[in-house]
Amino acid sequence: MSVLIVIPARYASTRYPGKPLVALTGASGQSKTLIQRSWEAAISVTGVDRVVVATDDDRIRTAAEGFGAEVVMTSEACRNGTERCAEAAARLESDYDIIVNLQGDAPLTPAWFIEDLVAGLRANDWAELATPVLRCEGAMLASLQEDRHHGRVGGTTAVFGTGNKALYFSKEVVPFTAKSYQPDEPTPVFHHVGVYAYRPDTLAAYPHWPTGPLEGLEGLEQLRFLENDRAVLCVEVDARGRQFWELNNPSDVSRLETMMAEMALA
Repeated sequence: MSVLIVIPARYASTRYPGKPLVALTGASGQSKTLIQRSWEAAISVTGVDRVVVATDDDRIRTAAEGFGAEVVMTSEACRNGTERCAEAAARLESDYDIIVNLQGDAPLTPAWFIEDLVAGLRANDWAELATPVLRCEGAMLASLQEDRHHGRVGGTTAVFGTGNKALYFSKEVVPFTAKSYQPDEPTPVFHHVGVYAYRPDTLAAYPHWPTGPLEGLEGLEQLRFLENDRAVLCVEVDARGRQFWELNNPSDVSRLETMMAEMALA
């Protein structure tokens, strides 16, 4: 089954304008933009036929082509990364069996997250798309709770049922737990990793659905699938000791750089 990775990136982010071009300094002291680090994460994935950056901004296009990425220009009308992926896939001449959305703000996404995600979608015919979830240990749960306590929109959590079929995603920390956990203790909370693998027909249908009330309230694009009764598979992934975080706010830059230094990521 052929696999395409699309990295959607827009300059006019509401919370963090210009985010794809923010520089992150790795353990070696080398500085690279967020979009370049996301592209490097994508090309490290095995079993992928093509990687493209999808954007509507010439500044991002110039930067991406400068480090060797293939770029697909998309409309400014795209409301989120999934719509941008759908438009990019439609503009490409080739057909793919699975289309992966690796959002341009997740440069620490390990290759095996995406490999496990694709394998999960291949193995479950009932699923129309798949997305990874990572069981929080106490330290990560504390970080999520601290962000919410201070009014910051940090990571997203996921709740799923039998067969790992998604029930809900939220920027709140769900499910609620009153227990205190040790930093390395497993918790019942799962951090949603913002990567998606779609069946082509499901992705193509997505932009034609209206934004539902839950998507509008949470600002989470994947809720549109649930609101349209589409089956979403949550694939539990193993961090293998790797730290993971997305760049959601300016304060996350130092957090990501610290993680990169601790993991010796150049």
